[in-house]
Amino acid sequence: MDGFKNFLLRGNLVEIAVGLIMATSFALVVSTFTDVLMGFIGKAGGQPNFDEVTLAGVAVGPFITAVVSFVILAAIVYFLVVVPYTKAKERYFPEELSGPSEVELLTEIRDSLASRS
Repeated sequence: MDGFKNFLLRGNLVEIAVGLIMATSFALVVSTFTDVLMGFIGKAGGQPNFDEVTLAGVAVGPFITAVVSFVILAAIVYFLVVVPYTKAKERYFPEELSGPSEVELLTEIRDSLASRS
């Protein structure tokens, strides 16, 4: 029983589970929002998808629909997840100020020793 308890409490198992649950829920939100935007695009074009579009007798409509959906989905993820995450990370976990590199320090030591001679 101790081994099972250690397995459950070790590492980031709980965080991964919470992340998976949140990601699944967020995927549904993004999917329905994409459907809403595709509906608005359909209002402008007369249909909510491009499945009936053909080019020289070849059905390219499903591909166009998939590309438009992907671009909408990528924009949603970028502006609602990536940008806020990056700003929060910069605000709450700022990068440590780094000093001079090893090469710069060694150059400074060399120049200091050369000037003493």
